Amino acid sequence: MAYSDLIDDLLKRNPRAAAKLITKVENDFEAAEQIINKIFKYTGNAYILGITGAPGCGKSTLISTLTKLFVDNGKKVGILAVDPTSPLTGGALLGDRIRMKENFSFKDVFIRSMANRGQLGGLARATEDAIKILDAYGCDIIIVETVGVGQSEVDIFKSAQTVAVLLVAGLGDDIQAIKAGIMEITDIFVVNKMDIPGADKKVAEIQQMLELNLNYKYESNNDNEDFTNKYKWAPEIVKVNSKTGENFDIFLDLIHKHQKFIQKKEIFANYQINRIRNETFQILKHKITKKVEGLLRSNSEIDKYIKLVMDKSMDPYSMANLIIKLLGIE
Repeated sequence: MAYSDLIDDLLKRNPRAAAKLITKVENDFEAAEQIINKIFKYTGNAYILGITGAPGCGKSTLISTLTKLFVDNGKKVGILAVDPTSPLTGGALLGDRIRMKENFSFKDVFIRSMANRGQLGGLARATEDAIKILDAYGCDIIIVETVGVGQSEVDIFKSAQTVAVLLVAGLGDDIQAIKAGIMEITDIFVVNKMDIPGADKKVAEIQQMLELNLNYKYESNNDNEDFTNKYKWAPEIVKVNSKTGENFDIFLDLIHKHQKFIQKKEIFANYQINRIRNETFQILKHKITKKVEGLLRSNSEIDKYIKLVMDKSMDPYSMANLIIKLLGIE
């Protein structure tokens, strides 16, 4: 199936076509390959904003308020809210979309919940493909909200051009502010619910963390010291109230400031290289995993190897090396 009609409608800014194509890439890896092959040349125009943080910090409410500001500024906004997977249907629980109900009436807003389907990293396997579909659909800004994450689910920085991490006072002790992981991928720290006690203390904790361990994720892959010194981005901090919209003008200014920073020629090229490398790796991993799974089910040699491992005549590493030879990818 070529999906030509749906793709034609997508390029004509038909929201139903966008929704149907996202469903296709979620459910069928082969369909995703065909669809992305057709639309790829129409992508690369949208700005991708990642919003992440722990459960309960107010990501969906913040996105709802931010989206209204983008729409008021004449932007077409796509929102991909990655939700936990339903254990019964495999679908998304739609909690994030429900919280964004105030945006349903905006004709320039497309909201889609996606099930992570057990994928680690805070995103779904098809998130990158869905981003490309919304890009080709004509979105100016694509906001990707991750599953409520801890400190190891950091895949959002591989997709988004700007990453905002939400924090709330009272959700963790002082040590949380200096742990590695999610805190190192951040471009903008957003202390949400600024009206509750401890917000100023949370800001101080973040500032202390930055002084102790400032990492620059825009460093060149070639260990180019001049590049790193020239293109340093010190993460910014802002306090906001998502319900009232207080300080969102400052937040929006920081997003635009970082957008201008990353659109510098050398920085953007480095971002694109890293994103292409990571996405290709993920596709290869999926394809090779499928091949290995098929081989394990159908090749009689595998049973012989398993018996040898059981008898301690072979170790699992040696068995894996033999399987690689069977795949012909040594």
